[in-house]
Amino acid sequence: MTRKLSLPDAPASADDGRMHAPSAARNIGFICDLVAHHAPETGHALELASGTGQHVTALAKRLPNLTWQPSDIDAQRRTSIDAHAAGLGNVLPAISLNATAPGWAAENDNKDLILLVNLLHLISGPEARTVVSEAAKALAPGGILILYGPFLRDGEVTSDGDATFHASLRAQDPEIGYKDDWDVIDWLNAAWLDLVQVIEMPANNLSFIARRPI
Repeated sequence: MTRKLSLPDAPASADDGRMHAPSAARNIGFICDLVAHHAPETGHALELASGTGQHVTALAKRLPNLTWQPSDIDAQRRTSIDAHAAGLGNVLPAISLNATAPGWAAENDNKDLILLVNLLHLISGPEARTVVSEAAKALAPGGILILYGPFLRDGEVTSDGDATFHASLRAQDPEIGYKDDWDVIDWLNAAWLDLVQVIEMPANNLSFIARRPI
């Protein structure tokens, strides 16, 4: 199934096309710290579903020795990404990439780092598994995959707010919603990635760090 992936909140747009999502602004510091700790010192990084471009811009400034390739399925968001990143020499123009579509790794391979933030709960289980398997194929040997977002823990939500949000997603589309942490670990293992760490993040989020074997 191909769907137009949606941001969890409605971003506001500036005159130059830059969009600003409140959720991106809230977690940007935590994500920068996370990625800085696990990313290689140099190489090529791909961000899937870059959204407004707020994250990749902050990461490019924090990690200037990485060359960043942002991507998104939506043309308006790609315009926003490019506007946010204007003047940064280590951010390439945003590309059109549907991370849920099989086969995208073939044209986006040999990445030293792949980052995915706040997407898996907005797509179906089979689509999420495709994202993980294609990301694994797109990594260079020794490359790192970082997944970040809200997840179930052993089939359970961890707060009333998460329960409400998960239920609202399922009401919109019964195929989407929070994915279980054990399922994600299974998908990583099935993609022949080595699980490095699962990290509890602020606001009941999780991050999964995995590596492609050398």
